[in-house]
Amino acid sequence: MTADLIRAVLPCYGLPADTPLTLLNRSENETWAAGDTLILRLHRQGYHTKAEIMSELAWLTALQGTPGLRMVRPVADPQGGLVTETAGRCLVAFAPIAAQELLVTDDLPRWFAPLGQITARLHAQSRSWTPPHGFTRKRWDANTILGPAPHWGDWRAAPGLCSDGNAILTRASAALTAKLAAYGTGAEVFGLIHADLRLANLMQDTQGLWVIDFDDCGFGWWLYDLAAALSFIETDPRLPDLIALWCDGYAIEAPLPQADRAMIPTLILLRRVLLTAWLASRADSDTATALGGPAFTAGTVHLAETFLTDGLKQFRG
Repeated sequence: MTADLIRAVLPCYGLPADTPLTLLNRSENETWAAGDTLILRLHRQGYHTKAEIMSELAWLTALQGTPGLRMVRPVADPQGGLVTETAGRCLVAFAPIAAQELLVTDDLPRWFAPLGQITARLHAQSRSWTPPHGFTRKRWDANTILGPAPHWGDWRAAPGLCSDGNAILTRASAALTAKLAAYGTGAEVFGLIHADLRLANLMQDTQGLWVIDFDDCGFGWWLYDLAAALSFIETDPRLPDLIALWCDGYAIEAPLPQADRAMIPTLILLRRVLLTAWLASRADSDTATALGGPAFTAGTVHLAETFLTDGLKQFRG
């Protein structure tokens, strides 16, 4: 049992082996609470290397104290180590946050302009930061999402995908790839991003938003962070307003040219296709249990068909 793996390393953090453990989430990894002292993330084998995890924590550590940003804080063991290994798996610790997860049932319009500002500040730090030697994180681009060896699985394995749906997604993938190739990956549009700013990774308190879970941070389009924030709510009727609010907030901190805004629908569909593949390849996750299945696949096909018809014009910022 994974709880036993967690207990084996509790003394490394100065905690008794009988500290109460609570499983908070099973997604890409497992997240556990050790009493009210630590949040522990047990990494899935075969996804991130130890060097990649160390790189994530290096960026997260550098972000601490950045004005206008509140990010989850890594916690080192008494020897200063940030990554512990147990039974061939990596484990990292974070300080708890006294805040609540942002939910789809919350007043999302209240939060999306502040989220845009936070994202722009995060990007500003990323643009100016010099990563340490050996820094390595995954790249999120058309090839690693739609190509022959995608990070999160192949959308063609999505449950309930029929031949007509396959044909639509094949055409949509080709259109996405062409648009993204034309957009390019120059430093003005592409860099080190969080890459998973969905609602589950945002926490709210009376002071505003916290950002957690940098496990998927890597190199991608700056505006992909907006697409990620819209994960699993792509059909919410509030979406056009949320996008507009996010763009307004972002523009307070940094320029957001019209050419970039025009790419928002492309990135939203790219993210949706990625999520469709992920739900198929991570069927054992809590998220897949709640959202996976043929209905989600059908929604992706419908979104792709609309993209091919009118470019999802209602989502342009």
